[in-house]
Amino acid sequence: MDLTELKQKQAFICDMDGVIYHGNNLLPGVHEFIGWLEENHKQFIFLTNSSERAPRELQQKLGRMGLEVDESHFYTSALATAAFLAQQCPGGTVYAIGEAGLINALYEAGLSMNDVNPDYVVVGETRSYGYEKIEKAVQLVFGGAKLIGTNTDLTGPSENGIIPACRALMAPIELATGRTAYYIGKPNPLMMRIARDRLGVSRSQTAIIGDRMDTDIVAGIESNMETVLVLSGVTSRQSMERFPYRPRYILNGVGDIAK
Repeated sequence: MDLTELKQKQAFICDMDGVIYHGNNLLPGVHEFIGWLEENHKQFIFLTNSSERAPRELQQKLGRMGLEVDESHFYTSALATAAFLAQQCPGGTVYAIGEAGLINALYEAGLSMNDVNPDYVVVGETRSYGYEKIEKAVQLVFGGAKLIGTNTDLTGPSENGIIPACRALMAPIELATGRTAYYIGKPNPLMMRIARDRLGVSRSQTAIIGDRMDTDIVAGIESNMETVLVLSGVTSRQSMERFPYRPRYILNGVGDIAK
């Protein structure tokens, strides 16, 4: 496959899980890809639907894998969710089900925690998920709280295989209340606009690289950006055929770009 046009793009928006790493394992070719970006003075941002970690934690995680990237290159669905809620309801209150990356982002955006009568119930990825939290969230939504999800991912990749993600955790609350959450992360164009604004580039000069047809690739298509599917994560060549749209490029991994 001829990658000449792709390599001429000025900016790259990269997913993380399934593109840069699986769990705590760096994927093949990532070192070479990051080196290529830096050597060719490309602008890039890691845009992850995961809400568990803050940018500094993501930076440190890559550092432990031997990859040094500045903190400014990371943006998460937690930050996008917090920014959206701060704009919609400045100084609002939230009942949050999620990890530190989400909780800290909400606090830093001027929102406060409330488990009695919050403005919003917000759900992100978490490993501390149980019936009591579901029950509390359902009661608060019935009490008038609006339901927000950090992203629409049903599953995510890990070193141990596929694991449940945000929408899977949201499902019991949506089913019990009959309400549908508003999801902030990809494929919501909101995340894509934020990423491009941070990079300061036009759509025509930007490519999005991801491993999911239902988030990364559709987000790129709907945002009129070049799309690159890597087969190092969730989507395979076989499962790709189920979708009515296609990426412009299909690669084994990001290392193919640096060759």
